[in-house]
Order: sequence, then structure tokens, then C-alpha cells
Amino acid sequence: MAKSTIRLQAKLKDNITQIKALIKHPMEIGTRRDLKTGKLIPAHFIQELTCTHEGKIVMSANWGSGIAMNPYFAFRFKGGAIGETVILAWKDNLGKKGARKVAIKKSRR
Repeated sequence: MAKSTIRLQAKLKDNITQIKALIKHPMEIGTRRDLKTGKLIPAHFIQELTCTHEGKIVMSANWGSGIAMNPYFAFRFKGGAIGETVILAWKDNLGKKGARKVAIKKSRR
């Protein structure tokens, strides 16, 4: 798994944990052509995305080729405590994977 593919934050405020993530991924749709060769660029996109908090799934998504390159997303869930862990993991259509684990921090706002 490649840790460097995900920037991840988890912050707690009023018993709500906010997750913000940026995933470095080409997200090719499979219909673009290489300008030099004229050949189709093969599809390469994230298919599965999951976020777990202390071993329990708090978010899961099935993505397709319509998601932009280097996708950013954010969501919230109830619960969590400062110092507990959150893991965000993805798997793409070519079988490649990435994951990142962070501790929940207190929100400054």
C-alpha cells in the first residue's frame, strides 16, 4: 500500500468527526487518446473507497471513471475521540491499493 497517495485529516468538534482527504490518482476514463501515438489511454480509476474508525466502517463508496483526477472529498460522522484512529483505503480497477491511517485531532474552530 502506498501511504503517499493520500493526504488525510480527521478533526473532532462537538462529537462530530470531520474527514478531509485528497487522493493522488490519475483517474483515466479510458476514452482519451494519447496525443503522440493516437492510441487510447487505458481506463485507470478508483473503484472502492472505505473509511474505518476503530475497525468499524463509517463510509464506503463505489466510484467509477467519472471522478476527477486527484479527487478531494470530505464527510462527517458522529462519534470518535481525540487520539482514536481513522483509516482511509482505496482500490482501483487495476488492482492497485492505497491507504492512510491518522489519529483524530481536536478541531481548532
